[in-house]
Amino acid sequence: MTDTRQPDILVVLTDQQTADAMSAAGNPHLATPHMDALAAVGTRYRQAYCAQPLCTPSRASLLTGRLPSTLGVTGNSSGPEPLLGRLFAEAGYDCGYGGKWHLPELDLPDGRGFRRIHPAGDDAGLAHAAAGFIREPRERPFLLVASFLEPHGICEWARGQDPRTGPLPAPPPVEQCPPLPANFPPAPYEARLPRLAQQAWPHTHPTAQWREDDWRRYRYAYYALVERVDRHLGLLLDALRERPGGRETVVVFSSDHGDGAGAHRWNQKWALYEESVRVPFLVAGPGAPGPGGQSGDAAAGAVSDRLVSTGLDLVPTLCDLAGVTPPPGLPGRSVRSREPRETVVVETRWELPGFNNALGRMIRDERHKYVCYAWGDHREQLFDLTADPGEMVNLAVDTRHSALLDRFRGLLDEHCARTADPFARFVPTAPTKEHD
Repeated sequence: MTDTRQPDILVVLTDQQTADAMSAAGNPHLATPHMDALAAVGTRYRQAYCAQPLCTPSRASLLTGRLPSTLGVTGNSSGPEPLLGRLFAEAGYDCGYGGKWHLPELDLPDGRGFRRIHPAGDDAGLAHAAAGFIREPRERPFLLVASFLEPHGICEWARGQDPRTGPLPAPPPVEQCPPLPANFPPAPYEARLPRLAQQAWPHTHPTAQWREDDWRRYRYAYYALVERVDRHLGLLLDALRERPGGRETVVVFSSDHGDGAGAHRWNQKWALYEESVRVPFLVAGPGAPGPGGQSGDAAAGAVSDRLVSTGLDLVPTLCDLAGVTPPPGLPGRSVRSREPRETVVVETRWELPGFNNALGRMIRDERHKYVCYAWGDHREQLFDLTADPGEMVNLAVDTRHSALLDRFRGLLDEHCARTADPFARFVPTAPTKEHD
C-alpha cells in the first residue's frame, strides 16, 4: 500500500521575474491567472529576496541553502555541489529536474540526485514533460523542479533578438503599452558603481539612447514573457488536479532573481534595486504557513510581509513540509518557523574587465534597507521602504539619519564576521565619537 504521509513536492522556478510581475501582486498591466490561482490557495510572500541577482549564484543558493560568497560562487562560470536532490533522494523521494540548471552547465549533468526529464531552453516541452512526470504512477513521493527559461528572454529582446522560446508579437501602439514606473528616473545621490557597469557593458545594457517609448515597449515585452510562462504553469497545475488521488502536494513558486523592468532606467539584474532582488515566492499545499508563520487553513490566499531569503530558506522550508531532516549548520529557516527573520542579506558582483572589487551587499529589516558597494560615489544607500518603496530618497546623505546609518553598518559588519564574508573590508565604520 502506498504511504501517503509525505507529500509530493513541485518547485516551479522562472528566470528573471521580479516580484510585482504577476496580477496577484496587484499589477494591472499583465494577466497571470495560474500564478494567481496558486496564490489563492497558498501564501504569497511580498518580501522575498534572492541571494544574488544573477543566475548561477542564485541557483547555487537555492539548491544548497548557503550564500554565494560562502560557496565561492559569485559569477556565472562556476557551480557548487548541489544538496537538494541528493538530500531528498536519500529520504526516499523520486527526484526529477527539468529545464535550466546553469550550475554552471546549462543542462543538469549526471550524479546530482535528480534525473533529468527535459533539457533547458524549451519551455513548452518542459511543461509537457513535467506534466507527464506528475502523472506517472509511483509508490514513492516525488520532488520535481521545473525550471523555466522565461521571462529571461527579455535580455535577447532588448538587443533586437528573438527570445529562445520564440518571437513575440510586435508591441501595440505605445499608448497601449504599460506606463513607466513612478521610479523610472534615476534618483538623486544614486550609487555610481552600477551606472559605470551599465555604461561599460552595452551588449547587456543596450539602453543608453532609449527614449521613454522604448522603455514602455520593453515593459510590454517583459510582461508578455511572464504571461507566456504563466500558461506553462497552468499545464502543471492541471496535471496535479487530474492525477489520481492519494498523496497531497506542496507547490512552491519562485524565480532566481528579478529584472529592473525600467525602474531607475535599469534593465537586467546585478544592481541591488528592489526590482532586481525581490522575487515572487508562493507556497501552497498541506502544512503551508499562514501570514504569521503557522500552518493551517489561514494559509489559503494569505499575504505575508515576513522577510524571506529564498536562497537560504527554500531547503529548510521543503524539509520542514516534507518531514525530512535538514543537514546541520544551514543558516536558513523554514517559513513556518515561529521566529521570523529580522534581516535579509543579498550579495552582488560584476565580473567585468577593469572592474576590480565590483561588489555590493544589501541588508534590510522590516522597514529600512541599506546598500553598500565596495567603491564609487554614493556607495552607501539607505532607504525607508515604507515611505519610499521606489528607492528615490537616499537617507545616507542626510546627517539626520546618521544613527540609523551606523546601525545598518553594524548589522552588515556583524553579518560579514559571522559568515566570513570577504566584503567585510569594504563596510564603512561609524565615526569615532570624541569624549569631553
